[in-house]
Amino acid sequence: MIEIKIDYEGKLRCSVTHGPSGNVVATDAPVDNNGRGEAFSPTDLLAASLGSCMATVMGIVAQRKEISLEGMKVTVGKHMSDDTPRRISRLDVTIHMPVEEGHPERKALEGAALGCPVHHSIHPAIEVVLSWHWS
Repeated sequence: MIEIKIDYEGKLRCSVTHGPSGNVVATDAPVDNNGRGEAFSPTDLLAASLGSCMATVMGIVAQRKEISLEGMKVTVGKHMSDDTPRRISRLDVTIHMPVEEGHPERKALEGAALGCPVHHSIHPAIEVVLSWHWS
């Protein structure tokens, strides 16, 4: 178990501390939800978690297969619902790969991204759209 501590600082801002490392991240409510928008919102962190998890799991596979993924870029576009309850409705994930489209391990890398724990944890009502770009 990993413990994450959250301290509410007021004015819709939280300080989030990762127990094992002590690293701290601030969250803020977005401007369109009564906040200042000066830091990641909690839903931004979910989008960031998906992209970084996909990159990390692909990195694990690439490391095992001695493939360099340095320079890989992942962008996640987060779309919020217009209705209530307020929620993430879609995540657009764009992955720019530093390897060729015809690479023999392409399917393994794609499978790693789709098999990441965060992707498996996202509610099925959230549409996840992937777009791959190979060098």
